[in-house]
Amino acid sequence: QVQLVESGGGLVQAGGSLRLSCSASGRAFSSYAMGWFRQVPGKEREFVAAVSWSGNIYYADSVKGRFTISRDNAKNTVYLKMNRLKPEDTAVYSCAAGSFPEVSVYRAGRYDYWGQGTQVTVSS
Repeated sequence: QVQLVESGGGLVQAGGSLRLSCSASGRAFSSYAMGWFRQVPGKEREFVAAVSWSGNIYYADSVKGRFTISRDNAKNTVYLKMNRLKPEDTAVYSCAAGSFPEVSVYRAGRYDYWGQGTQVTVSS
């Protein structure tokens, strides 16, 4: 069992930055793929970024070049640094963990564990 807790969300002006953190409890953190997803009311959950157990990194086209995902296995933590934020980045951001082939990192349904989410609001 893995428990995930996100932090770092908040209100920021367009063009600003935030860093989200996701702390994991439980064993074998380093063996999981870790992903960040976001969701706004009335829309489906959207893939943002992921880092595999081996360190391979994946981004949605909408955030490529602005967001950076990283993991620190010693601290059981994954981060999402978000730069040049836009109003359309406003959403609840959730981290997730799972074990599956890397081709599936984009699919929310493949992740086994989810955090409660943290709100990110970008004002124009």
